[in-house]
Amino acid sequence: MPYINDTALDALIQDIQDNGEELHICSQEPTTYVEATTTYSLGTKDGLSMAEPTDKAGGGRESVISAITDGVVDASGTATHWAIVKASATSRLLATGALDQSQGVILGNVFTLTEFAVGVPDAV
Repeated sequence: MPYINDTALDALIQDIQDNGEELHICSQEPTTYVEATTTYSLGTKDGLSMAEPTDKAGGGRESVISAITDGVVDASGTATHWAIVKASATSRLLATGALDQSQGVILGNVFTLTEFAVGVPDAV
């Protein structure tokens, strides 16, 4: 069975912690920085609070992102995914995932998200 040490998995999560400057809620799952920040973006939260990596249920490592209570809605629509990006210098998409539940948002309002985890599975 393949094996990757937890330290290496934690380094992947650490990159998101170190470089994740913005979280966007999106109308579909983005695959590029431009899709995450422009094409599908419905709202933005600057600055994230992420816990230190811990064991992930089912194997691997994960970090919990604190609940968001003050995200800014930039466009009306239905948010189905989140995306974490590095917005400065070397702009890049770091991670994406589906929201636990889609939510309708209206331009000018605030969006909220419950805490959720970003994780890396064990080697298979």
